[in-house]
Amino acid sequence: MRSWVDSSSQYCKMSNIDQLRNRIDEITLQMLRLFKDRTDIARQIGELKKSSGLGVTDEAREEQLRVRVTQMCKDIGLDESLGKKFLNFLLNESVKIQSEGKQTHLTVFLKAKALEQQGRKIIHMEVGEPDFMPPAAAKTGFDEAFDGGIVRYGPAAGMPRLRAALAEYAIRNFGANATAENILVSPGGRFAVYLAVNTLLNPGDEIIIIEPAWPAYRECAINAGIKVRTIQTRLEDKWEPSITQIEQAINSNTKMIVMNYPNNPTGKILAPAIQDRIVEIARKNDLYVLSDEIYSLYAYRDWKSVLANNYEKTIVTQSFSKSHAMTGFRIGYTVADKSIIDRMVKLQALCITNVAEPIQYAALKALNSDLVQYKKSMKSKLDTVSEEARRIGLEFLEPDGAMYVFARAGAGIFDGLDFTNRLLERGVAVAPGEGFGNYRGFIRISVAQDENKLKEGMKILDEVLKGYR
Repeated sequence: MRSWVDSSSQYCKMSNIDQLRNRIDEITLQMLRLFKDRTDIARQIGELKKSSGLGVTDEAREEQLRVRVTQMCKDIGLDESLGKKFLNFLLNESVKIQSEGKQTHLTVFLKAKALEQQGRKIIHMEVGEPDFMPPAAAKTGFDEAFDGGIVRYGPAAGMPRLRAALAEYAIRNFGANATAENILVSPGGRFAVYLAVNTLLNPGDEIIIIEPAWPAYRECAINAGIKVRTIQTRLEDKWEPSITQIEQAINSNTKMIVMNYPNNPTGKILAPAIQDRIVEIARKNDLYVLSDEIYSLYAYRDWKSVLANNYEKTIVTQSFSKSHAMTGFRIGYTVADKSIIDRMVKLQALCITNVAEPIQYAALKALNSDLVQYKKSMKSKLDTVSEEARRIGLEFLEPDGAMYVFARAGAGIFDGLDFTNRLLERGVAVAPGEGFGNYRGFIRISVAQDENKLKEGMKILDEVLKGYR
């Protein structure tokens, strides 16, 4: 008798479980249908934004929805953090849809390369690739690596000799308190950013990016399911971020703020007091600070590394690409607390094993080369393009550093993307401003080119621009 009762009870439980499972299945399918409807509407909104010259993101609108979601979570008894993470997933999907077809400096570069393969001559003013050769010591390093048999697998974090040398370099040049354990050698600065975002943040977390900004920050975050909150700066405000806006953008899901000074694309260097204030806000709210300092060699006014603030949740990315003109070598590095480096190393080991030893050894030999002439040359190029930009009436802030002039080429209905494409047909490649945020009327002009070519390119730019006036 007892056995029959137990079996009956077990049957009822299983029946109830099946009913609940069926209910979950129906809800899941209903959610997918609603998600499809939402996706279709997001695509329609995206088309309307493009035709109206509006940016992809609308922070004010998103904040209104965020407030409503927060209240709803309270009303229905759902964990607020979970509700916001689900909202962030939906918002990111809308951003992906509405960003389809958006052009950046890389898409223009690929178009330019395709035209070159057809026999066209292109003046490349779209990518930040120094036109001078790497230090001769890099070539010597390659030869020594081959002769010395430094051509094998190595530690995922990088060659011990290079890590130690980079730590000393960071102490000497950036005011860091570093040892080899605080260094990770990676294949370029871009991958260092990718590693930091993907190992320190989780889907649904939020990251603050000060715009205009290099597109890779946003792309890495969205690819990892991280919601991007932007702090838009303006030419009229000399590209200085609002401390109040940064403070108001922080909530329980915020985990990181990204800084990039000297800035790509504006060349802006923050006053030390403003930079310190941002780090102080991060410290107060227990946020990571990801500081991309790849253009530090090309600083033409007072600049200091965020490492000098001695905040343990700081991650500084650097690269040999710009400072040592070693773009094709694909080698960069990160300076951070050992606990952060250890996490990044694990993902790097999974993805690439290690940076090629001959390249690391070449970088080691080139590290302490005299780079003064590189810096002088880039300043001369900046001055040349700035002078030409003023002559033809572009609106811009004199760059404090880096290797770009970020200029407003037109206002109102002026379409920087259309202008960029027309200019490319004339044999000059520049980057559309919309690749760096909601800056449709702007263009980024890279000065990393022979000065005679820069002058020729600016002359053609002027001619094309006159067609809009």
